Amino acid sequence: GEQITACGALRYSAVDSNPLSVYVMHPFWNTIVKIFPTWLAPNLITFSGFLLLVFNFFLMAYFDPDFYASAPEHQHVPNGVWVVVGLLNFIAYTLDGVDGKQARRTNSSTPLGELFDHGLDSWACVYFVVTVYSTFGRGSTGVSVFVLYLLLWVVLFSFILSHWEKYNTGILFLPWGYDISQVTISIVYIVTAIVGVEAWYAPFLFNFLYRDLFTTMIIACALTVTLPMSLYNFYKAYKNNTLKHHSVYEIMLPLVSPVLLFVLCTSWIFVSPMDILEVHPRLFYFMVGTAFANISCQLIVCQMSSTRCQPLNWMLLPIALQRNTSPLPVNCIPHPGTHPLWSGRGEPAEQAFQYTTLLTKETHAGLTRNGGRENQLAVCRSTVNICCKYL
Repeated sequence: GEQITACGALRYSAVDSNPLSVYVMHPFWNTIVKIFPTWLAPNLITFSGFLLLVFNFFLMAYFDPDFYASAPEHQHVPNGVWVVVGLLNFIAYTLDGVDGKQARRTNSSTPLGELFDHGLDSWACVYFVVTVYSTFGRGSTGVSVFVLYLLLWVVLFSFILSHWEKYNTGILFLPWGYDISQVTISIVYIVTAIVGVEAWYAPFLFNFLYRDLFTTMIIACALTVTLPMSLYNFYKAYKNNTLKHHSVYEIMLPLVSPVLLFVLCTSWIFVSPMDILEVHPRLFYFMVGTAFANISCQLIVCQMSSTRCQPLNWMLLPIALQRNTSPLPVNCIPHPGTHPLWSGRGEPAEQAFQYTTLLTKETHAGLTRNGGRENQLAVCRSTVNICCKYL
């Protein structure tokens, strides 16, 4: 269905045509939202759901720090943990679907609420993707950390594609893959608790393993559903002459920074003398997801305020600079009084940690700026100042 909300000068328009969402989840959410008192702020509901995903991420990091817990002859994650993770994932998904209904129910829709909701959604991508990885993990029965890295980017590009559509058409077409993936992931967690991770070792069909099904579903959903529907919606806006931008350069601007982030991070993986993705996969995924969330938040601000998207995100600077350092194989804990980004001391994981800290500060600042209407030049100046402090 189509949802249109007016917030002062801002007009929020979203289309959700997924049958699972329209005929199953929305009726369910309409019932759930009536449980909440009218004084409960929608942003609190949004933040609570996000914190549940963060909790799942760190819970699995405790029981499966290096993604080998699901491999044969390794100590597996307790079954009770899978139940907790599955329930919390579904609750987080429910809260994400209810927050907007609570805002319309209490007439409290704001530009800040839209930024807060979709901004946290962009950051949540890395948390639920990395958490579900623990069901298969690495090793002979799982997928490599590099394959998971590529699958993470499939999810991230699927997310940014919907906001790229809104930047050009003014309408947010919600991707089908999100609802399907969240319900499926929650079920997989519960099934894992019942049958154990050993059940995923067996072939699904002939020699086709469950890990192959997991990989195929993500890629197929992106290539056969998300991408074609995005192109179709874009083409329909073009035929109806409702595009907000008409030159190819302006249309493609929002995709420059995400593509550059992918190129920089992927090149870092291949040139890293410490083989950072193999040594610190969870930290590297976290850095990529945080950087991507910052880029997404700036795009969301631009589409809400009808301002021009900047071609480059200055938060990419630390990643570009790290390639000029000469990291030494030392302890992962940063040296007191030094900054690995500048001195070249410390392995790339230290650089990722420093960069993540920097990005977290900027993301927080971006989420608290009066509905995202602050002058973009001031945002860039603030970003450069933060970079300079660490460099």
